[in-house]
Amino acid sequence: MEFAFDLEANEEKLKDLKIFMRENKRKKGALMAVLHEAQNLFGYLPIEVQKMISEELRIPLSEIYGVATFYSQFSLIPKGEYKIGVCLGTACYVKGAQEILDKVEELLGIGVGQTTPDRKFSIDATRCLGACGLAPVLTVNEDVYGKLNPDDVKEIIEKYR
Repeated sequence: MEFAFDLEANEEKLKDLKIFMRENKRKKGALMAVLHEAQNLFGYLPIEVQKMISEELRIPLSEIYGVATFYSQFSLIPKGEYKIGVCLGTACYVKGAQEILDKVEELLGIGVGQTTPDRKFSIDATRCLGACGLAPVLTVNEDVYGKLNPDDVKEIIEKYR
């Protein structure tokens, strides 16, 4: 699924990013600061924004893309309103987290790292959430659900539809 970035709808945010870049481009580590600001403004790093950053900072687009794809906090696609994370850490995995993840993917029709076309849900496979006693664990934004089985997943997702 490809998401189109609307330049007109984001005109104000683009202006804000340009101001931020001008104020920070001579600072050490400017690229990371600019990428963080862009991610905060748009929720992800669309290619149009990456190109703008490349031109303004005079950094090759390939380098920007390399940094954006190396660090997990950056996303090249928009995240959903509801970010579902399924823990695949050892305790969760041993207690059936893969089956939980499979059910989430089946119900939403998307895979890990993807967002539904309506931008309502996105799925991430996470590592230890520090709730091993509740394994297997699923999160929806800040809400934590534990001691799950695949039959619990549909009801959880329906709460957010």
